[in-house]
Amino acid sequence: MAAPKKGRRPTGAQGRPGRALAIILIAMVALTAGMFLTKQTTPRLGIDLAGGTSITLKAKSEPGKPDAINETNMNTAIGIIERRVNGLGVSEAEVQKQGQDHIIVNIPKGTNEQQAREQVGTTAQLYFRPVLATADGAPVAPEANPSGSPSAAPSGSGSPSAGAPTPSSSATSQGRAVSEALKAPNAPSPSPSASESKKADDKAAPSTSPSAPTADQAAAADLQAKFAALDCSNEAQRTAVSKNVKPEDPTLACGKRGDTWGKWVLGPAQVNGQDVKDAKGQIDQQRGIWIVTMQFTDKGADKFAKITGELAAKQAPQNQFAIVLDGEVISDPSVSQALTGGNAEISGGFTQQSAMDLGNMLSYGALPLSFQEDSVTTVSAALGGEQLKAGLIAGAIGLALVVIYLLAYYRGLAFVAIISLIVSGILTYTIMALLGKGIGFALNLPAVCGAIVAIGITADSFIVYFERIRDEIREGRTLRPAVERAWPRARRTILVSDFVSFLAAAVLFIVTVGKVQGFAFTLGLTTLLDVVVVFLFTKPVMTLLARTDFFASGHPWSGLDPKRLGAKPPLRRSRRTGSGAAAATVSVPVDAKEA
Repeated sequence: MAAPKKGRRPTGAQGRPGRALAIILIAMVALTAGMFLTKQTTPRLGIDLAGGTSITLKAKSEPGKPDAINETNMNTAIGIIERRVNGLGVSEAEVQKQGQDHIIVNIPKGTNEQQAREQVGTTAQLYFRPVLATADGAPVAPEANPSGSPSAAPSGSGSPSAGAPTPSSSATSQGRAVSEALKAPNAPSPSPSASESKKADDKAAPSTSPSAPTADQAAAADLQAKFAALDCSNEAQRTAVSKNVKPEDPTLACGKRGDTWGKWVLGPAQVNGQDVKDAKGQIDQQRGIWIVTMQFTDKGADKFAKITGELAAKQAPQNQFAIVLDGEVISDPSVSQALTGGNAEISGGFTQQSAMDLGNMLSYGALPLSFQEDSVTTVSAALGGEQLKAGLIAGAIGLALVVIYLLAYYRGLAFVAIISLIVSGILTYTIMALLGKGIGFALNLPAVCGAIVAIGITADSFIVYFERIRDEIREGRTLRPAVERAWPRARRTILVSDFVSFLAAAVLFIVTVGKVQGFAFTLGLTTLLDVVVVFLFTKPVMTLLARTDFFASGHPWSGLDPKRLGAKPPLRRSRRTGSGAAAATVSVPVDAKEA
């Protein structure tokens, strides 16, 4: 008789179950350890389970842009708000359009909830404006001045002043700076009637009388008066000074200086946020402070180099430029030389969070529309908690029924299925907890439903394999070869079934938004884990159990009793020995070879 060929594993080979079980055990220990090391021992919950904040934003019509509120701009705004909020690590935030001009933003309760609220409606209109004058944010009472400019004006230094009135000469110099800004090419010029009236008054006026102020001087005096009276600690005044200001016009602005407010007179904008290509918050290793680095577009780099070159030749505070975000000064660095190369940085007392927030807003761009908060509502988790409780009870009842059915039909094999479900549950729980810390995944009600549905998918895989084994036993094979021969066919069926489920979950995740994505994500994750558990746990455990007397002998409570399954007599095939008339036929049980 010819010896069996080497190099090919015969049908019914047992494999190495210990190695597979060791791999999945190591994975479970590593995931559990990672969960405790990151101090994220529970999955993050979505707004429907943990509560949070619901913000209703209404798009505002802007002067000169009557058709700005349209579907294209609203969809663009939704996308930017979604990226901003999720860029802060607040996952499962829902951003939806309601009607023609409203956006609903639901932010789950979390560590970054407040930062997300601050960025939701921020238009992120960024401008670089030259500084004309600056002072602390307190109002200053103006004094009469024969020159036509206020005699009391804030200090022109770049640092916060004590708030005391300055000499008339400082006010006069600031008034000239504002007047020069009003003469900029893009600034509005006096009307013809005003110019003609001025010429007529000049001719009619005696030479001994003081000359009347020009329109630019009057505008400068008005701006200086408003600047002196401005109280930046008053929120209404802060909002009013920057409202409906055109980029090409001089303006007043407020901004934080540590714990106090400062105020500025600013010239026409020279560079805007559209000229910024990229921005991010990072720490300056040399100085040990947080900064925001910016990369300009080619066009923006040219404009930035030009304005910084002009400012470098001036005295303080006119050698500073203010970085104005949505009407608020966030930094006013001084310039000593032209900044070329298309890169710049913003510094000025940033914390890590504020630097990351600003870089996040500038990177994702300005909203195409201005929004106002219509309402801010705190969402209670009570209703979601009740629904979750009801869902978990329903899931527990369903799982109990599945276990009862398995015990009644598969008996001893049911324990293999139950332990496999427990392993799958441990892997699912730990991965969801780690994903909450890693990518901001939040568990909501649809996601819980996806996990419950996955129980059926996982149990179905076990049933497919068990039925293949029982089919082999019905054919007359003993348990050990039946376990190995049933695996290739069961494996093929399981992979096809899981592939279809995963494909459906992937398509659902791509084409849907909001909470439905949570369902699709959980369903896809648990489907992948089903493959892992069946291959690395269920199959190796069955291989080991097939070597025990309880299962191998076909005990009535094992679920593999040949008599109960209606097994055929052991399969036999004939083999001839000898030759010629002396040849004889020998019947050899198939199981004897396969075992």
